[in-house]
Amino acid sequence: MKVKFFTPTREYQEKKSEFDNAVLGFMERGVSMLGKEVTDFEESVKEFTGAKYAIGVASGTDALVMASDILGFKEGKEVITSPFTFLASASCIAKNGAKPVFVDIEEETFGIDASKIEEKITKDTVGILPIHLFSQMSDMDKIMDIASRHKLRVLEDSAESFGMRWKGNGADYKHAGTIGDFGVFSFFPTKTLGAYGDAGMIVTNDENLANLAKMYRVHGASKKYHYDFIGYNSRLDAIQASILQVKIKYIKDAIKKRDHIAKLYMKRLQECEFIKIPKIIGNQESVYYAFNILADKRDELSEYLKANEIGTSIYYPIPLHLQKCFAYLGYKKGDFPIAEKTCESIIALPIYPEITEEEVEFVCQTIKEFYKK
Repeated sequence: MKVKFFTPTREYQEKKSEFDNAVLGFMERGVSMLGKEVTDFEESVKEFTGAKYAIGVASGTDALVMASDILGFKEGKEVITSPFTFLASASCIAKNGAKPVFVDIEEETFGIDASKIEEKITKDTVGILPIHLFSQMSDMDKIMDIASRHKLRVLEDSAESFGMRWKGNGADYKHAGTIGDFGVFSFFPTKTLGAYGDAGMIVTNDENLANLAKMYRVHGASKKYHYDFIGYNSRLDAIQASILQVKIKYIKDAIKKRDHIAKLYMKRLQECEFIKIPKIIGNQESVYYAFNILADKRDELSEYLKANEIGTSIYYPIPLHLQKCFAYLGYKKGDFPIAEKTCESIIALPIYPEITEEEVEFVCQTIKEFYKK
């Protein structure tokens, strides 16, 4: 049996007529830049997340770069974040001359250890950039408390967390990205809500920040050919918006299916002594964008699964503080031991709404066979 790590074709076949109508309908109406297709999808995101403002951009990376720029993450200022993440979570800080300051992660969640943030704050610190990874959000109660007391801006990297909600010690659940000053989403094809190419979104509850984001995505223009800022060219593509507008109608069902698959993995692998399954911590609603395990002999297991035609991915093989591009920060091996240890044993298994129970069973059976050898 062949099990792909991800495939968009099953979803397309299930909803073929809707996707075809969305894309062909757009082409029949003619070229539209930030037109109805984009504004309709922005409204859908606002409705689903509860954010007051949603600004569609070209990618999750662009969303991070623009939001960082607007929040003043530049020119020698410091921003605290995690070394266990995708490059964009820290490169967006460095792009405009700010300094990423790393804090180790929690072993059970992979998220930034909020208890270690405050000790890294200096006179140059202007912000915190928590990353909501894989299946759960960072401890936003602690992070917002620290930010409030030290007058710091908070940029939530919610690229992987569409659908996640945090309650913590509050009265209501709040969607990822709507708690800090800005939140950003990626709609890269593999995401819980994924386009057929690059696409992203900035969300905020602050009207002034929203207006700035709208200007920054069109070269910093307040109106055509009137430039208040040196901005960016980063507009959400209307075809991708049309596709996402179809998909968001089914997002709750997609999240439920991901949760069912994750529980199947947990049940089938819970007795395997060579595997550790991360825990969901805090009062929150999780979403399994990815299903990661910590595995003994990870690299050998990865090769074995590949040989049996099972797709996997490693998020992330090298922590950011040990990446060549951040060598100038002066970090060394051993500075963030939990992140480093996690990078050596983490592996993501196939999970998407259209995967079958039979395929999940085969993945689990193959993993158990590997450890029996």
